[in-house]
Amino acid sequence: MTSVSLFAGAYALADDAGSKAETPFTVEITGHQWWWSGRYLSNSESDRTFTTASEFHIPAGKEVRFQIRSADVMHGFWVPRVTESVDAVPGQVTETTIKVDEPGVYQGQCGVFCGAQHQNMKLSVVVDEPEDFEAWYDDQLKVPEPPEEGTEAAEGMKIFAATCSGCHAVRDTAAGGVYGPNLSHLMTRSTLGSGMLTNDSEGLARWIDNPQQIKPGCRMPDLGLDEQKIDKLVAYMETLD
Repeated sequence: MTSVSLFAGAYALADDAGSKAETPFTVEITGHQWWWSGRYLSNSESDRTFTTASEFHIPAGKEVRFQIRSADVMHGFWVPRVTESVDAVPGQVTETTIKVDEPGVYQGQCGVFCGAQHQNMKLSVVVDEPEDFEAWYDDQLKVPEPPEEGTEAAEGMKIFAATCSGCHAVRDTAAGGVYGPNLSHLMTRSTLGSGMLTNDSEGLARWIDNPQQIKPGCRMPDLGLDEQKIDKLVAYMETLD
């Protein structure tokens, strides 16, 4: 197993066989064609588990165990300023421990050719000050507030249940899909489509309207929604913060 620490923009590798007990939690990273999911597992409390996508927060100066796997073909979890490419192999788990001392956003992408959108399978590791990380972690565990009845967002929630819930999940709702990213706290992420678009109302509308134009070959289909329904769906999704 490997420990990765950041020093002035470079990383150093060291054996950490004796450090597992000090690791605060585990993140299960899964590569998909063409995006990344991350399941956070607390060592102390099973109810402090949640799933996010493509942007992975860790606390500065603390070790985090990453378990890397694939849901389909071979991928590579690669964030150049944090770690060398770690293979994500179908049916296997590759484990590494990462420690980054300097807060910041570290960009990465898939390190193994995996198909048509390989170059657009991006990710980021967001290194927070420890207190900011704890606040982020606590927020990820919260249940999103349902929109007020009679609003455009409430109508959008119904559209989401009818068209999106088979692939996507929202915490403590009937939406429990596992084929696409978990959207419980979608608006806390900076991008959509694993780095393809800025995560704002315009980006959401473009992605919902025609994901194949933006990321050809991705697993999200054209939903065939008209502009009015897309606006309502965007209004709902903007409540997922």
